Amino acid sequence: MFLHLGGDLVVPKEHVIAIINMHPTKKTEINKEFLQLAEDEGFIVPIAEKSNAKSLIVTSEMVYLSPISSTTLKKRSDEILDKAEEQALGEPW
Repeated sequence: MFLHLGGDLVVPKEHVIAIINMHPTKKTEINKEFLQLAEDEGFIVPIAEKSNAKSLIVTSEMVYLSPISSTTLKKRSDEILDKAEEQALGEPW
């Protein structure tokens, strides 16, 4: 299953480690340091401009800045899991 992060970018759901709301993330020193280090190392994939990003998605390979809210991404993720569980149980979609 895949999770749509915005624009035309999708990532495999099993690669997602964390979905983080950017608003409080921008304020704390440790998160600023993490973002700067990830950017310096080339791990940031901007789907949205840094100033317009609503969520930060950490995967096993990259860090994405998404214009989609963390709440919406969480809902999408939960829907994917619900469908996968139904399919595993043999229930129709």
